[in-house]
Amino acid sequence: MERKTKIHADDGKQDLLITREFDLPLELLFKAHAEPELVEQWMGTKVLKLETKKHGGWQFETSDGKGNVVFRANGVIHEFVENRKIVRTFEMENAPFDVQLEFLEFEQLTDETSKLTMQIVYKSVELRDQMLKLPFAQGLNMAHDRLQDFVQKLK
Repeated sequence: MERKTKIHADDGKQDLLITREFDLPLELLFKAHAEPELVEQWMGTKVLKLETKKHGGWQFETSDGKGNVVFRANGVIHEFVENRKIVRTFEMENAPFDVQLEFLEFEQLTDETSKLTMQIVYKSVELRDQMLKLPFAQGLNMAHDRLQDFVQKLK
């Protein structure tokens, strides 16, 4: 089955372009990225901090069934324009990846559909290619599927 989340990676470039169309109104798609309780639901992670403003910080954490932290990420929000865009840094703690820069743009397609475009910039082509060797695309598509399913119920 073809993934709905599309990842485009040009050879020799250090960024990824990710697009996904959702059967959700723009406002709900944006809220799913801006409201901690919604982020927790579709990402399956705990939101320790989410300051949705310019120079705000964020931190997410995922634990296993025994309470051991298996993933923690954090960053700074550099730009936050409601229903339009979020620019932020993303850093995984205790991982061999440098900080990346993420540009999330939200676009209304119709009254009931919207599109998310993400550009992720890595420090080097090698780091970007290393990320693509992980099950990154599959995980992102699964997360976006959960977002679609969970937020659809809020309509």
